[in-house]
Amino acid sequence: MMIDPSGSAAPKAPEETVGLSQGRLILKRFLGNRLAVVSLVLYVAVLLFSISAIGLGPIPGWWHRNYSSTSTLVDGGASTLSLIPQWLGGEGIRLGEHPFGQSRIGVDYFAMTMRGIQNSVVVMIVIGGLGTIVGTVIGAIAGYFRGWVDAVLMRVTDVFIVIPALVIGAVVGRSAGGLGVWVLSVTLAFFSWMTIARLVRAEFLSLREREFVEAARVAGASDARIIFKHILPNAVGVVIVSATLLAASAILLETALSYLGYGIRPPEVSLGRLISDNQSAFATRPWLFWYPATFIVLLALLVNFVGDGLRDAFDPRQKRFSVRRTKERDS
Repeated sequence: MMIDPSGSAAPKAPEETVGLSQGRLILKRFLGNRLAVVSLVLYVAVLLFSISAIGLGPIPGWWHRNYSSTSTLVDGGASTLSLIPQWLGGEGIRLGEHPFGQSRIGVDYFAMTMRGIQNSVVVMIVIGGLGTIVGTVIGAIAGYFRGWVDAVLMRVTDVFIVIPALVIGAVVGRSAGGLGVWVLSVTLAFFSWMTIARLVRAEFLSLREREFVEAARVAGASDARIIFKHILPNAVGVVIVSATLLAASAILLETALSYLGYGIRPPEVSLGRLISDNQSAFATRPWLFWYPATFIVLLALLVNFVGDGLRDAFDPRQKRFSVRRTKERDS
């Protein structure tokens, strides 16, 4: 234990963290969270697999079918994927001609699902990124200037918050859904910034009273420089964690809109649209439902786990309790 100038005992910093910068300390904490690291790796792996399978833009994929061309139904469109080896009594590990089966009109469902994953990731990245930027700017301005600026911006935020996101999304999706995934994502992002704005505002209200902000004012720094060069770097933890949680909710919002018919529309494909188009076949051809539903749940969970890991890394006070670590420290 160490004694601070006031005479009270202060806990000694762990030896493994001495001499590390703040960035390396955050990285060390994040890498120490196995669930978050595995989730990040799996998320990147799913995205890269979908891109490598059917390609992206001019980049071709290794899968020989695409998500728009039809072919003759084989075995009623049943899935040909087999994951059980023959020595365990299965049919062996193979993909077959249509691993995820075929749609009612003969389109390869594997290619459609891979395209749906790509569009869902675009929605997550655009809404999470753009919504975070808008929310951060509004929250920073409101928290720094306070007064009538804060009152006006927060009342506008409150107006958007009280309107259900699904209602806003349905109105936006009805007009922008047929224009493509990028237009829909950008439009929805401008209605997804409210929570981040309130969190950033609360952080700025606290940080603007610190000594380093006063020192910057005395040194003649402009308000813009104080906001973006001095205060915002100290609030980046709240911003990053909020961005990951917004990205996780974005895929669920797009899924709900596509399921209701207000999201991404043909000829484009989304995971929610696949479920909506094949909900009547749940009892007879369940693979048309389970494959896109599995990837929706998987992507949302992976992003949430990454967000939890980032929250623990940026805020050590959120660190989970470990009985083993406590016993080792006491001994």
